[in-house]
Amino acid sequence: MTTHRAGSGEHGEHRGSGQPGASGQHGEDGRGRAGARAGGLTAAEVAERVSRGEVNDVPVRSSRSAADIVRANVFTRFNAIIGVLFLIILIVGPLQDGLFGFVIVANTGIGIIQELRAKKTLDNLAVIGESRPRVRRDGRSTEVPTGELVLGDLVELRPGDKCVVDGEVAEADSLEIDESLLTGEADPVVKRPGDAILSGSFVVAGSGAFTATKVGSEAYAARLAEEASRFTLVHSELRGGISQILKYITWMMVPAAIGLVLSQLVVERHHADEAIRRMVAGIVPMVPEGLVLLTSVAFAIGVIRLGRKQCLVQELPAIEGLARVDVVCLDKTGTLTEGGMDVSEVRPLGGAEPDRVGEVLTALGAAEPNPNASLQAIIDAYPLGEEQRAGWRCTDTLPFSSARKYSGAAFTEPGGERSAWLLGAPDVLLPQGDPALEETGRLDREGLRVLLLARASGALDAPDAASAAEPVALVVLEQRLRPDAPDTLAYFAEQDVRTKVISGDNAVSVGAVAGKLGVAGAESPVDARRLPEQPEEMAQELEAHAVFGRVTPQQKREMVGALQKRGHTVAMTGDGVNDVLALKDADIGVSMGSGSEATKAVAQIVLLDNSFATLPSVVAEGRRVIGNIERVATLFLTKTVYSVLLALLVICWQVPYPFLPRHLTLLSSLTIGVPAFFLALAPNKERARPHFVRRVMRYAVPSGLIAGVATFVTYLLARHHYSGAGALSAETSAATLTLFLTAMWVLAIVARPYTWWRIGLVLAMGLAFVVVLVTPWLQDFFALRLVGTTLPWTAVGVAAVAAVLLEVAWRRVGRSFPA
Repeated sequence: MTTHRAGSGEHGEHRGSGQPGASGQHGEDGRGRAGARAGGLTAAEVAERVSRGEVNDVPVRSSRSAADIVRANVFTRFNAIIGVLFLIILIVGPLQDGLFGFVIVANTGIGIIQELRAKKTLDNLAVIGESRPRVRRDGRSTEVPTGELVLGDLVELRPGDKCVVDGEVAEADSLEIDESLLTGEADPVVKRPGDAILSGSFVVAGSGAFTATKVGSEAYAARLAEEASRFTLVHSELRGGISQILKYITWMMVPAAIGLVLSQLVVERHHADEAIRRMVAGIVPMVPEGLVLLTSVAFAIGVIRLGRKQCLVQELPAIEGLARVDVVCLDKTGTLTEGGMDVSEVRPLGGAEPDRVGEVLTALGAAEPNPNASLQAIIDAYPLGEEQRAGWRCTDTLPFSSARKYSGAAFTEPGGERSAWLLGAPDVLLPQGDPALEETGRLDREGLRVLLLARASGALDAPDAASAAEPVALVVLEQRLRPDAPDTLAYFAEQDVRTKVISGDNAVSVGAVAGKLGVAGAESPVDARRLPEQPEEMAQELEAHAVFGRVTPQQKREMVGALQKRGHTVAMTGDGVNDVLALKDADIGVSMGSGSEATKAVAQIVLLDNSFATLPSVVAEGRRVIGNIERVATLFLTKTVYSVLLALLVICWQVPYPFLPRHLTLLSSLTIGVPAFFLALAPNKERARPHFVRRVMRYAVPSGLIAGVATFVTYLLARHHYSGAGALSAETSAATLTLFLTAMWVLAIVARPYTWWRIGLVLAMGLAFVVVLVTPWLQDFFALRLVGTTLPWTAVGVAAVAAVLLEVAWRRVGRSFPA
């Protein structure tokens, strides 16, 4: 059924104090001010402004440009080092010692392709979730993309709308604007015709329209908004930790590389080419080039996977952040319940006539051009007929406010009588002890939502309007629970993520809804009006309880802050304008796609399909990314540590470096490169923890030291065992065997807990190495040939001792240096 209401239709007139007047005249420069006319700009005026370039053409990018992606993957510090070393090998040859260069090219190409795929996914999703403000043109209200706004457009405002350009208020109907995202002030500002509006603010109550006076790059928050909505790789503990590690490695590499160059030139003075090859072999494995690449690839694939589930990641670290979350604050309406409601029944109070109550509810519905979910349910139950349309005339309105908990309207009734009515929370409008509250409490315990219709005795905005109101009827609303909510909440419980239901509704009602969905602790809901104001005391209450009702928007923000001070990583979900402040301050803000423009603007993650059930996928994706990067980082940094150690040992002993570049390319591919790629993309449900660098290095350092010492011991034994022509090749082969077996044991440890595919991965890498050892042309290609039986078995024995030491070290490190 389609219901037409006075003043609320698409082309209906706006009530309130905003009338076209002075603000509708052209300014001295003839620009922009004509838009304040009630009908807005004409099509010709819009075309003229577009031709003059007076259009809001700030590019809102959801991702880095293709050029930025290529530049970030190609022009890196370590690619430059590897590139120079590759050119050196191309000069001195042979080509197989330059395999590491081709591996880097292939890896970089994979990284670029994956990030471009992620960019395409993000850009497509950003178009779906893009803000489309309503403007009045040629007397008609229409939605346009943000980039098509022009100077002078008359932009309409409704609760939850984000102001996308600067302007001047032309119409205002109890219009309240929140500028906290710009100024930090939490209190809404009442706007009247002629007042300035800044881009980046949003509407919390009332409605109106403003004339665009600054668009594009001239708008106040244009640059900030563009930066905030850009796909970014910054402010990430994971990437920051990797950068810190790379800085340490650079410091280690420089002296080791210089010493190695000089050492090999002295040792191999008659064979300069051989000295250069072995010097390159010593430097290349120090570079954990694949670590940065795999991080980018893992994040990019995470974005693509979530994009397929209609999840827009507005900031890349949000994936990582959700992996660290241990508390999720849920707004009930729109998250646990669906947006719509149904009027279950209306109970008149104090002998009020049902027909009279119906007339008042119909008039209240007709008086509000932008109804919330509760009022929309009343409008659907009490549609406006022709008789009411001609009879009741609205003279004043009080829009709903989350802080106030009620709305209202004043009328001149058909007989000329004047009346004012309030509709809102019974426990706010009624004094304590009122008999109606007992019935309200019973309905709340059933999970129903109850509104009180009361007649105001004075002005709507009078300080005592609520306390002096006369109760007339209870309006009982039935909320629609999301069918996917129980499974989602159960997932969080299984993953040791605590859920806090925070709502502006009655605490008992919220507790009943949470109880139906299986929230632990729902049986003891807390009325937020009784919460202590001190952050520490508030945090204690938040730790002890799970369900909170009658929470104001400012309290939501304070609750998030209190939990954060307790060391929690907090995610906040919401879809209404009352959630914006909390979403902004939470570690991760998650908005529904159907939520207000303001919530989508500040959230890092937008669930475009409005499915709460998508959230576990986001959490799981974050845990997969960060947990697996930690795994592979241990592999890469173990290689760096043993490479630096081998270089230092070679310098001290003044012996030829035991390996050629081709040997370490083979080892790196089989023990790190290939397995790391699969491990980085595998499922991982473990919650991410802080101190990434410390936790990775505490394993990588002892593992690298053990591998380096074991390899060098085998090398020294081989130097004493072999002599004559081909001795160095035999020594290298024995040392390679020890290093491979030791590195494989590190891989086996990192791959735990075992699954069938992880066991298969480790065995496949071992089999590949055996194939190289037994295939003649591969033996020649990689210069690997085990000579005799004594040293090969000695190499295996040394590796076995190293494996035992690795197991002891990993267990002892885990106990002595907990993360």
